[in-house]
Formats: sequence, structure tokens, C-alpha cells
Amino acid sequence: MRHDWIFDVLKDLRSYAQSNGLPALALKADEAMRVAQAEVDACLPPDPAAEGGPEPDEATPPAGLAH
Repeated sequence: MRHDWIFDVLKDLRSYAQSNGLPALALKADEAMRVAQAEVDACLPPDPAAEGGPEPDEATPPAGLAH
């Protein structure tokens, strides 16, 4: 995923804040991680398997191929 790096940065920020007596910053880093996850999830295309659809290898074959 192209957004993975932001979670690493936010985890590092939270860890730094916790180690250096900055509890409000640590909480905000947690909040930012939740917001980032929600926004990234909203940008992802739907997963047909999660919605009870066919697994990718069970999907209808392209036109012209035998079933």
C-alpha cells in the first residue's frame, strides 16, 4: 500500500512523545493514526470476497475463455 509510510511516521511520533513526557502529543498521534486508517480504508476499492462475492480466482473468466 502506498500509504504505509505515514503509519510508521505516526507510530514513531507516538513513541517519541511517550518516551519524552508528551502525553497529549501521544494521544494526538493515536488519533491521527485512526483518522489516517479510516481515510485510507475509504479510498480502497471494495473487496468482493469481503462482501460475499466470488474469490478473485473464482471470478468469471475473460470473454473467449472456456469456463
